[in-house]
Amino acid sequence: MVLFGEVLADIFPDQTVLGGAPFNVARHLKAFGQNPVLITRLGNDVLRDNVLNVMSQNGMETIGIQCGNRHPTGRVLVHFKDGQHRFEILPAQAYDFIHPSMVRMTTLSVDPALVYFGTLAQRNEISGRALKVLLRSTGAMKFLDINLRAPWYDEKTIRQSLQYADVMKLNAEELGLLAEMFGLAGNTEQNQVVELMNRFDLNHAVVTCGKNGAWQIDRNGRITEAAGKDTATKTVDTVGAGDGFSAVCILGTLLHWQMAETLERANGFAAAICGIRGAIPDHADFYQPYTRDWGI
Repeated sequence: MVLFGEVLADIFPDQTVLGGAPFNVARHLKAFGQNPVLITRLGNDVLRDNVLNVMSQNGMETIGIQCGNRHPTGRVLVHFKDGQHRFEILPAQAYDFIHPSMVRMTTLSVDPALVYFGTLAQRNEISGRALKVLLRSTGAMKFLDINLRAPWYDEKTIRQSLQYADVMKLNAEELGLLAEMFGLAGNTEQNQVVELMNRFDLNHAVVTCGKNGAWQIDRNGRITEAAGKDTATKTVDTVGAGDGFSAVCILGTLLHWQMAETLERANGFAAAICGIRGAIPDHADFYQPYTRDWGI
């Protein structure tokens, strides 16, 4: 599989943690025994070295990593207030300048079964063009993780992303934004999702609802729901919980799990991610209970 987009450092008040949704999802999938290829761009700086070291230590493929001198490796300042996090996403970062022709070569060499992408890395025309090259170069399933980060999205980007997507994953708040943006007539969340699916010819959609769980609907109108997961671990922060959920959804798709099973496992893993600082665990043994219980 190929994952396209941002790799960056989440800079907390007391530490710096590597992140970015595509990086986080790729890291989880590698720990779950998959072979993800991350397509991104890094600056020639200390953060680049940190990213490459982490990827090397975890056996992650680097064929899709581009590097350059002109822009820094991505950075995000993370602010906390009233138990919630706010991202200050800095402009003109290396992942905004992913080179299209290099993306095409990587895609053709990998021949992926699935492509994961979001909206943030499309804020710059260069990386946006690179993503279109990727999406047009493969017949793979296309998994769109909406992941809206104000002010870095607009209707055109979201519309084009949905036109390419087979699967859409978003949270309840993002669904509300899309309902307003596209003038959805549905009076329930499920009706709004059905309208989006019909309008953009999506195969299925997954909606996450935080502590209240998640639900999905397929193109035949079948709805699957999963209750939220309580965890004995104290919540440290919610950074990366959605990425953990996405990783398990993708894993379930690739391994042909039943949807109810996929949602339940994704909820449980996302809840566990909320018990650590940042989106990625420090040690690989974090994953052992899941690989054992899931038989992977």
